Amino acid sequence: MRLLPTAVFGMLLLPLAAHAADPNSYAQPKQVRVTHLDLDLRIDFPHHRLDGQATLKLDWKNPAATSLVLDTRDLKIAKVEALGADGQATKLKYALASRNETLGSKLTIATPKHPARVRIVYSTSPEASGLQWLTPAQTADKTQPFMFSQSESIHARSWVPLQDSPAVRFSYDAHVHAPKGIRVVMSALNDAGHPLDGSFDFSQPHPIPSYLLAIAAGDIAVKQTGPRSAVYAEPGVVAKAAHEFEDTEQLIAATEKLYGPYAWGRYDILVLPPSFPYGGMENPDMTFATPTVLVGDKSLVSLVSHELAHSWSGNLVTSASWRDIWLNEGFTTYVQGRITEAVYGKVLADEEALLSARALQKSIGAMPANAQKLAPDPRGVGADDALSDVAYDKGSWFLRTLEQRFGRAAFDEYLKGYFKHFAWQSITTEQMLDYMKPNLIEKYPGKMSWDEVKAWVYADGIPKNAPLPDSPRFTAIDHERSTFLEGTLAADKLDAKGWNTQEWMYFLDRLPDVAPLDKLQQLDAAWHLTGTPNAEIGMRWYSHAIAGGDRAVWTAAAEHMTRIGRLYLTTPLYKAFARTPEGLAYAETVYAGAKAGYHPLTQQAVEAIFTAARKAEHP
Repeated sequence: MRLLPTAVFGMLLLPLAAHAADPNSYAQPKQVRVTHLDLDLRIDFPHHRLDGQATLKLDWKNPAATSLVLDTRDLKIAKVEALGADGQATKLKYALASRNETLGSKLTIATPKHPARVRIVYSTSPEASGLQWLTPAQTADKTQPFMFSQSESIHARSWVPLQDSPAVRFSYDAHVHAPKGIRVVMSALNDAGHPLDGSFDFSQPHPIPSYLLAIAAGDIAVKQTGPRSAVYAEPGVVAKAAHEFEDTEQLIAATEKLYGPYAWGRYDILVLPPSFPYGGMENPDMTFATPTVLVGDKSLVSLVSHELAHSWSGNLVTSASWRDIWLNEGFTTYVQGRITEAVYGKVLADEEALLSARALQKSIGAMPANAQKLAPDPRGVGADDALSDVAYDKGSWFLRTLEQRFGRAAFDEYLKGYFKHFAWQSITTEQMLDYMKPNLIEKYPGKMSWDEVKAWVYADGIPKNAPLPDSPRFTAIDHERSTFLEGTLAADKLDAKGWNTQEWMYFLDRLPDVAPLDKLQQLDAAWHLTGTPNAEIGMRWYSHAIAGGDRAVWTAAAEHMTRIGRLYLTTPLYKAFARTPEGLAYAETVYAGAKAGYHPLTQQAVEAIFTAARKAEHP
């Protein structure tokens, strides 16, 4: 996935001792483990609900176990049954615990006879944290309602009762009923030619963790982009999306050349409505993507490189807990850079690496020391908070350091072996290090000490000798920014006509946090940043202009905030407004109008910003 802003959800204290295996799950996979899921669901658009049943195939680990414990959140359980080998159903007693705000409700099912399969008949809540329901007016084409899931990190439990932990992998089959004319897709092999007859079947034969369970339904068209790839999107968006992602097959082939065969059969992309809270989600066979990357010049298709890279790092080899999520995101961000370099060139790859490194350098010092570690000490932090810049950017920086020390050929050989060795497994940081020590560090002695490795993984901050890529174009931009701020270079004399998106991002990222108002106004007059259709540039520009006191941008900023529900591109503007009482009041007005079109995760994040701002006003 790419990307959740650092600490959007704050520190959520969880009862660690009660859940030693995974503090973010009630499940007890050492007692019994789910190995396969059969879903039969009906999509109820009018009531914003999924109705149906989940049948779990079980592998009993402990002969003395007497219960099956599952994760749920806001599910209405109708009945629970054991299924015999002959298909006969026997009712089982169960208890649904009171709701924990973070973890949901523990479902304990009495299973003294160790059934091979258990079936739960249930329905979801209209407020399910892992589902968003959109009216036709909230979609691009405004013709049909739309529904999509976002299960990462621990939101699958809000639409399926299961063991919602990345340590548990299962295959699945699903039958989904939908209104005729609606297309349903899932994180499984999808048939582009399937009739829109209201009945869809899916199969995911590979074992996946619960956060990769995904579903979407709406007015969705399809356009092929290669022999094993297609773009799915609303009819009015699909042609633009197919053009933007027409290099998908090249990206797949480039990654296979580096790290071995693509294991999932197809790599399709679903472009969602703008309310999707993330840049992309690496659901197997069907990446979910934000429309904010559709800028027409392919400058933001590194998002596809990132989500595709997850097919190796994250989906094939998975972190066993959210504490270890850097094994997914840090490795993936490194692989993303290698894919981008192979297809679009080293200049762009280096610029993107430098952008992320500079941003991390700026932000990491304000984080608690434990949050600065790739593998933090045990702590009471919610699963969503683990998806920080540290996991992505410090993790990838560490791998770029390894590549530099050991040489690209040796490191590629190591990484290819790592993916093969741990394929279809969920692992911890310590398992990764146990593999790295003999297969890289000791295999090539004198390149990097084990103490240096441990410092990268377990120490706070960034090692002083961490290498940075060289970017002559960024160096030139640094000089132009400085002379512009000093007043010796006029805004309209900036050599910016040929800047790509990344170069504008870099220029804006390194402006002062509160830039002089006159300088901001000069920039806008010369380069017409207000109203930009490029959301990456817009987020940065509006954040600076609001902070600098430019009231003239407020209306355009509000349009950006209302149109886009992606956390990374929206919450910085809310934070900028919330720094002053007048701005906070304006942001609350904007939110009142935008809230209905936001994903529940975006609503939660914005409301947390407001709460923090009010506390600061009235400590």
